Amino acid sequence: MSGAGRATAAWIAVASAEHVRRGRAGGFMQVCHGKAAPLRRVRPGDRVVYYSPTDRFGGSDRLQAFTAIGSALPGEPYAFDMGGGVIPFRRDVAWWPADEVPIRPLLDRLDLTAGLRNWGHPFRFGLVQVSAGDFERIAREMKAAAME
Repeated sequence: MSGAGRATAAWIAVASAEHVRRGRAGGFMQVCHGKAAPLRRVRPGDRVVYYSPTDRFGGSDRLQAFTAIGSALPGEPYAFDMGGGVIPFRRDVAWWPADEVPIRPLLDRLDLTAGLRNWGHPFRFGLVQVSAGDFERIAREMKAAAME
């Protein structure tokens, strides 16, 4: 349990692998072009996995892989001044050692995507809550080592 009696939630966040690598290196997550509201849904202790449709932001390459996994740390989302007037919101995350894995072999095994012809549709919002079972399946595929 995290928060005031609230069960720990699991989330899939969406960003290019390039942006995910920056977040892993800095110990943070950022979603929806730096908006605060989606990050407020993620609470300390919640688990997060990143899905990266592409390697580079705005790129036409298709990566379609889970690229990072971890748990949200205590604290609230915070504004971060990147310079040049860019001030996105971030949330601190303890990233776990894990492998990147393609999503395609998992599509029929995830509650979120099983049986969906347009399986990418749920990812369009940038942050989607998923079942504990889906999170655990992805974590196993990524050979994630929880660091808590």
